[in-house]
Amino acid sequence: MQLGVSLPQTDIGGDPSVVREFATTAEALGFSHLAAYDHVVGINPQSRPNWSGPYTSGDCFHDVFALFGFLAACTQSIELSSHVLILSQRQTVLVARQAASVDLLSGGRLRLGIGVGWNPVEYVALNETFNNRGKRSEEQTEVLKALWTEQHVNFKGKWHDIPDVGLNPMPIQRPIPLWFGGNIEYVASRIAQHGEGWITLYQSPGDDAESARESMLEAAGKAGRNPDDIGLDAWVSMGDATPDDWRAEAAAWKELGATHLTLNTAFKTRHHRVLTCTPKTGPGQLRESG
Repeated sequence: MQLGVSLPQTDIGGDPSVVREFATTAEALGFSHLAAYDHVVGINPQSRPNWSGPYTSGDCFHDVFALFGFLAACTQSIELSSHVLILSQRQTVLVARQAASVDLLSGGRLRLGIGVGWNPVEYVALNETFNNRGKRSEEQTEVLKALWTEQHVNFKGKWHDIPDVGLNPMPIQRPIPLWFGGNIEYVASRIAQHGEGWITLYQSPGDDAESARESMLEAAGKAGRNPDDIGLDAWVSMGDATPDDWRAEAAAWKELGATHLTLNTAFKTRHHRVLTCTPKTGPGQLRESG
């Protein structure tokens, strides 16, 4: 089971020196991957006083591909993983181009976690349709994999018309690994058909994680996939609990078949399910958790 860590960009802000220090510290400590979550725009809370979403325009989010391009030059071996990129609010071919560039520039270290998001306001701002985002994302994955593995692509689908074109340069990984975030009820079939694994952000091992994992593996088997090839990346929380608590949660996920754990270090959001949150995470706390 591999242990990674999330970049707490909503807490530490946009200063490139701080972002670089966090990433290089994580790599030096031996974390296997660095995760970054994604939003393009945030709402103005003054115009939406009843807003219940976890993020607003007051929260800092780097563009995932620009961030990973920067970190590719700052690090040597740590995997760069989006948790998750909101695929269906973006142009598919452009995502394929950006991901291929990051994968090449990082030496094949990109793992692309994708999802459909929850905020319709972002879709409006990006001129994309919110209500068909799930089905559309399935076709998007087909286009991505084709562009990452074929010199030229002819594709005619419901939402895409790719007229015999190709990427240059191509990624090192062909295809780049695709992992899906979201409710397993909706993404199990997508993982079975197109994905390498499932990223779960909000569950704890004491929830329905075991049945969700079984549903995912069952869907993979029905699709002719080897269930052992389907990974599970679970977010775990830090905070004011003890190292024994952290070890107990990690052991529980390992027993459930998790292949990856991602240590969540952002304290401004509700990702923290069980452990008490503290107001700030820095390299010192990262070293303690490592």
